[in-house]
Amino acid sequence: MGAYLQRLRLADIPAFVVKKGDATAGAVLVKSSTLDGQARLFQRSYDLMSGQRAWVVLASGAEADVDATIARQRSFDRDLWVIEVEDRAGRHLLEQEGLAE
Repeated sequence: MGAYLQRLRLADIPAFVVKKGDATAGAVLVKSSTLDGQARLFQRSYDLMSGQRAWVVLASGAEADVDATIARQRSFDRDLWVIEVEDRAGRHLLEQEGLAE
């Protein structure tokens, strides 16, 4: 997670850890906010057919709805980490190599 946050810093994309989870076992959600009331929420998913991990959209739309999805996820997974990325262009860098592992 630290490497991801550093990549965002180097690209001048603001990002914040808004919920801290378990340091060794917590899953990570990434909320990408375009600062216009819209957002997307990403989670890592494992493709059984290919054996690859990839970031997939868990929720998309009004930021309030995405925040409600995060609250639901946290209600049953207290170890969950949430990172919020703020970029008007919607950049989140999750497509870069090394971030799906």
